[in-house]
Amino acid sequence: MNGEILTMNKKLKVAFICVHNSCRSQIAEALGKHYGKDVFESYSAGTEKKDEINKDAIRIVKNIYGIDMLDSQYPKLLEDLPKTDIVIKMGCNLGCPYLPSKYTEDWGLEDPTGKNDEEFEKVIKNIDINIKLLINKIKNKEYE
Repeated sequence: MNGEILTMNKKLKVAFICVHNSCRSQIAEALGKHYGKDVFESYSAGTEKKDEINKDAIRIVKNIYGIDMLDSQYPKLLEDLPKTDIVIKMGCNLGCPYLPSKYTEDWGLEDPTGKNDEEFEKVIKNIDINIKLLINKIKNKEYE
């Protein structure tokens, strides 16, 4: 391989990380699998983990996209992830975890936990937009 990140048989591994791996990173993993399955493998994790995925995130993602995050997702720790090519931090400021990768980006998203559905929907819309941008960057080989 001559340094190409995207090859015929190898998809990039993208990890969406935050502290608890219960809300934003889980939403990003779900939308990454939904939109980017042909372009990258989608994972999420945190430095700590909650016992379950945020119930509001599960409900709202299911309402908007028809995706049941409980079908294939659960809270994970950073050490549960495979070697990662791209790390996307959700926006945990100084407490954001570190994971080695070829490229790291911080999306700077507010945590909607404990807020109303409208706040959740704003964050989900931002994640949706960012996932689509990420797919284009990968297709255009901007992460080489």
